[in-house]
Amino acid sequence: METDKRKGFLFKQYEPPDIAPFDKLFEIFTELITHTSGDLDEAITWLRELDVEYQLTDDQYTIDDFIEDLKKKGYIREEVKPDGSGGGLGITAKTEQAIRQQALKQIFGNLKKSGSGNHKTKYAGNGDEHTGEFREYHFGDGLDRISLTESLKNAQINNGADVFRLTENDLVVEDAQFKSQMSTVLMIDISHSMILYGEDRITPAKKVAMALAEMITTRYPKDTLDILVFGDDAWPITIGDLPYLQVGPYHTNTVAGLQLAMDLLRRKRNTNKQVFMITDGKPSCVREPDGTYYMNSVGLDEYIVDKCYTMAQQARKLHIPITTFMIASDPYLQRFVSHFTEANQGKAFYTGLKGLGEMIFEDYEANRKKRIK
Repeated sequence: METDKRKGFLFKQYEPPDIAPFDKLFEIFTELITHTSGDLDEAITWLRELDVEYQLTDDQYTIDDFIEDLKKKGYIREEVKPDGSGGGLGITAKTEQAIRQQALKQIFGNLKKSGSGNHKTKYAGNGDEHTGEFREYHFGDGLDRISLTESLKNAQINNGADVFRLTENDLVVEDAQFKSQMSTVLMIDISHSMILYGEDRITPAKKVAMALAEMITTRYPKDTLDILVFGDDAWPITIGDLPYLQVGPYHTNTVAGLQLAMDLLRRKRNTNKQVFMITDGKPSCVREPDGTYYMNSVGLDEYIVDKCYTMAQQARKLHIPITTFMIASDPYLQRFVSHFTEANQGKAFYTGLKGLGEMIFEDYEANRKKRIK
């Protein structure tokens, strides 16, 4: 007897995934830590308020239980002041990494760690991934590349099997895929305008930087990423500094940021170099040779703008493309970015905060495919 097999959809009430209380709260906690620039006390205060409003916990697992678990798992620790007295609680490097992983998951999706972290090209040469092909030995090839089996076979074929004789012409090496590296500098604008007009622009910029850092260190560990911030001046920061990054009462010294970016890239041996710049404001400050600052926040100052164009041209001569992610919609600022991009022969994206991370990720990958040779 045949069974009646019917195809279709089965509708039932939504059942949320079974997530452990700690994991559910931890995802919210990492988000709050990013928004509070690493201020643990403020993040916990916000978490308690959210718990009151949305009933995140129950009598079986409270916010206090969550805090104790954070301590046990090594995400937060007791801090001690120089005088030996207690300094409250602070986040650890483990939390900083968790924040970067969370940003990576949100922005770039779940990327798996690759074995070598290098990017393939169509060129064969010195590399660490075998192509499965063999070729004759050339001067300069590493001895570890020599295939003994194939070389001995050639020696027998070329010189006979009676008397063993191995010459350079018999040597065969295992061919490998040539791989190259990319050196990237990410510039983040921390001028006061990044929090003006009731819009938090620095937090999305931080999350993008953390996601990019996590992507490069896990997927392309042989690439290099330097991060710098620019306000009245420019200075480098570490990946560990990102969660604590805050906007200051600064003007926008784009020239100083570009100068530092090129100085950092000059020290890299990689052929492939690029600059990503996230900014929302016009250049409004330059530092003069005598150490004083020339500032003008009204409109576009021709003196400051010309110096920006000069830096763009210098980067072009050094074969360093600059990709600008402009998170402002003012037409006169977009015209400035357009001229700046033309001077560098780089690229510009006029975008809001939504989708910024995806844009940077896609452009990073596209640049690698285009520039690595």
